[in-house]
Amino acid sequence: MYKLTCLFIFCWSCLLAQDAIKVEKAVAFQEALNTKFASAVTSPLVAEDLAQFKGLSFFAIDTMYSVQAKFVRTPYETPFIMKTTTHREPLYVKYGEAHFKLHDKEWVLNIYQHQELKLDAAYDAYLFLPFTDLSNGRTTYEGGRFIDLSIPVGDTIHIDFNTAYNPYCAYSSRYSCPIPPEENHLTLEIPVGVRSFVSSVRTD
Repeated sequence: MYKLTCLFIFCWSCLLAQDAIKVEKAVAFQEALNTKFASAVTSPLVAEDLAQFKGLSFFAIDTMYSVQAKFVRTPYETPFIMKTTTHREPLYVKYGEAHFKLHDKEWVLNIYQHQELKLDAAYDAYLFLPFTDLSNGRTTYEGGRFIDLSIPVGDTIHIDFNTAYNPYCAYSSRYSCPIPPEENHLTLEIPVGVRSFVSSVRTD
């Protein structure tokens, strides 16, 4: 009985430590994003919004939405033009699939690779996960959100929805943003990551 109790305490301590690391990474993501938005050089905000910027609105961090997914490589996909909010036609290819469990249900999301961006050495391992969920248009940006990923080494890939962010179109109409493909719609709410943005600029 004593050994079982010690084993339970040890396992529980490991889980707590893992959660602490996930929270730390999510906080670092939020801080980096706020720093980017606060700079006139890197911010997508229009001048009026930048002048009043005090930080983006984030949901509370929830490690339940930080999942280890099974990665299924799909190497023979045909490149396609991903729809955008303008006439821009970026070429992507479906690089693989992420299979994961959330709220006791199995989900699959497609992961994409930008065909031009991968030619840049700084982005040759970059993967793109655009998605929509039931929070869009309510508590999050109506056009969906994005998650940045890297090509995994093995057959698993870590997806942290706490790092879901808005496309730049949520902040200014001068940007052209990819529209998440229909197959990447989740029929549940993802209440983590960046919330919808309310501009201080009058539109009426």
